[in-house]
Amino acid sequence: MTDTPQWFKSSYSDNGGTCVEVATNLLPAHGIIPVRDSKHRTGAVLELRAATFASFVTGVKNGQFRTF
Repeated sequence: MTDTPQWFKSSYSDNGGTCVEVATNLLPAHGIIPVRDSKHRTGAVLELRAATFASFVTGVKNGQFRTF
């Protein structure tokens, strides 16, 4: 296993560039899922615990976040 994030974004992410990328490969060894803005790949990375990430995904699916 590698400690380097293997970034990917959803196949549903063809929406004009407002996407996030995640790296689930770090979950087993480190218990985190890194998340970053796909437009700013060298910018900030959020390291979320699995339960936090699951809550985020549920919120997205339920439309709980504003779009700009």
